[in-house]
Amino acid sequence: MTQKAFQDYYDEDVSHCYGCGRLNNHGLRIRSFWDNDQAVCIYYPNPYHSAIPGYVYGGLIASLIDCHSTGTAAAAKYRHEGREIGTKPSLRFLTASINVDFLKPAPIKGPLELRSTVTEIKGRKVVVETQLTVDGLLCAKGKVVAVQVPEHFFNNKDQK
Repeated sequence: MTQKAFQDYYDEDVSHCYGCGRLNNHGLRIRSFWDNDQAVCIYYPNPYHSAIPGYVYGGLIASLIDCHSTGTAAAAKYRHEGREIGTKPSLRFLTASINVDFLKPAPIKGPLELRSTVTEIKGRKVVVETQLTVDGLLCAKGKVVAVQVPEHFFNNKDQK
């Protein structure tokens, strides 16, 4: 795919997240894209992502919802501000809260499809609701409250 994902626009110093960091060789490296007003991520789980034979581990599902939602929050905030994604100053979001409902076991045969809708943008807060399906079967849904990270947060390397 030649289209750049939301995560491809993250600055290098904030591209190491286990879920969405393109520079994390051991991470999930999820990729999210706009499909009209929804953000979409397609993820192919590996056999080692299993909980019990044939089904995806719930922690993976929560991680995918988390990182896909924060990426969606950033992309939505760029749109909200009428800016092209990746323009300066950079917009990056972290999870303030996450709620995941596991509705049905997710078959590991994949692919896992995540579709997110932004339900609120207010100041530094963006609320994203995500559904995870496998072959049209709704397996999980999540709600993430994402908060925009202040620019100085990543510039202070001495902060503990």
